[in-house]
Amino acid sequence: MSVQNQYHPVLSPTGPCRPLKAPSWDKALAGASVGTLTPASHGNSPIGHHHHHLTRAAAGENRTAPVLLSQDPPRLLPATESPPTLCTNLAAWARPGFPRPPASTGLALLPGVRGAQGRHPSPSRPVRPGVPPPGFPAVPSRHCPLRPVPSLWAKPTRSAAQGGPHLAMAEPGEQLPEEVLALIFRHLPLPDRAAAARVCRAWAAAATCSAVWHDTSISCDCELEGMLPPYLSACLDHVQNLWLEFEPSRKSSRRAATDLLTALTGRTPGLRGLCLECRGEKPLFDAGRDVLDAVHALCGAASALRHLDLRRLPFSLDDALVLQVAHGCPELRSLFLDNRTLVGSVGPGSVLELLEACPCLRALGLHLASLSRTALEALAAPERAPFELLALRCACPEDARAPPLPDEAWAALSLRHPGLQVELELEPVLPAESVTRVLQPAVPVATLRLSLSGDTVGPVRFAARHYAATLRALEVRAAASAELDAALEELAARCARLREVHCFCVVRPSVLHAFRARCPRLRSYTLKVTREPHPWRPTLVA
Repeated sequence: MSVQNQYHPVLSPTGPCRPLKAPSWDKALAGASVGTLTPASHGNSPIGHHHHHLTRAAAGENRTAPVLLSQDPPRLLPATESPPTLCTNLAAWARPGFPRPPASTGLALLPGVRGAQGRHPSPSRPVRPGVPPPGFPAVPSRHCPLRPVPSLWAKPTRSAAQGGPHLAMAEPGEQLPEEVLALIFRHLPLPDRAAAARVCRAWAAAATCSAVWHDTSISCDCELEGMLPPYLSACLDHVQNLWLEFEPSRKSSRRAATDLLTALTGRTPGLRGLCLECRGEKPLFDAGRDVLDAVHALCGAASALRHLDLRRLPFSLDDALVLQVAHGCPELRSLFLDNRTLVGSVGPGSVLELLEACPCLRALGLHLASLSRTALEALAAPERAPFELLALRCACPEDARAPPLPDEAWAALSLRHPGLQVELELEPVLPAESVTRVLQPAVPVATLRLSLSGDTVGPVRFAARHYAATLRALEVRAAASAELDAALEELAARCARLREVHCFCVVRPSVLHAFRARCPRLRSYTLKVTREPHPWRPTLVA
């Protein structure tokens, strides 16, 4: 089997790359006349992006000359004859600014001298400099010029055949320790980790060590199809924090996600965090029972689970799941159930049982209908661990009909936990009378998101007068008006600790000036004085 058929490099997602420019050849080699340039092959498999080496035929000469990389290494091109070498593959990951190797401007491999693997450089079809090989159109690339990695350059040696100095490349395991390789591989996506494990034994050991898999992100729509057995399954025991993304409308993506959660159920001694995210629209009338059942089983087995984030699941969560988390994960530190479903099925009783079973819980995200006065009193208990974050979302009819939480209960909770931050998100489903019940003066609101169908000016003025000491971020989605501009200016004058403000309607210039002048801690804002195309991007303050 040829090398090309044995390895399957991952092509750049941007398509074919820019053709090579004519390099400035290094003429410092003693007695070396440039003839035919051939790519070097060291028997290393490609990882990530792969490179193409120039070949050039000199008129009237048939003998082979050294392979040189120019002072400015060429841009990436897909390989046609031989696989890319380890040096050029790793150079693709190196940022500009690395020092040049000593005693030369590039890598020279002389014909007739065997490399580290005992093989001659592989032949290549000569092409003109600056012209891409046949079958690859010249398409510009986003990649910047790449420079070689200094740690992969060996000391200069002298060729026995021609007597000129050249640099020989050593194996990766002889240059980088396993700990350094593990730090690099942990930032690679899943397909590139699999490709790195096929390079050599040293890389395989580094790519499968536990440190690489502690924090793992997996997208099921493209990465897991046909890949779970056997490569990923061998590393599931090392996963501590998993971020899993899938598309519920695609059967293959959904099945891959449920299969992975099921596989984790029997092998979860070290799982600490789980975050699930759905991308795209879910099918109509889809309750997501297959996904929720897999999460239910996983929470029953992951006794060491500390962080569970289900905010991006479009399915209705119920009391059974909350109770399973309460009894199966006693070490829980954070739980977010405030997803964007239109039906709230988590009752206050199950939340109260969760607070009693998980005394170390420090962050909790709920719909407003799931919170009760008894739960606030349980959070304010003297023996409870410090509570830091309470995220409340008001988006379903049950939230609009929820009984009001008394201001004195909020005051007692703030007194018991001085560092408590409350995030409030009010959606259009809330009528005006429900908004006044939710916005209590003693609530330590740090983040306020207003997307109301009715009056928005009143809540903005209320926040300016009661949340000036705690408010850090404000997001407003409303129609532009002079009253709203005046309310925003009042909020800017009172809330000096504000760090973010995002208003998705056109405001007058005085509003922008007020926030810039009176909020010295402002770091990001979206305040447009003229109408702009969608999407609106925030402005960062230096």
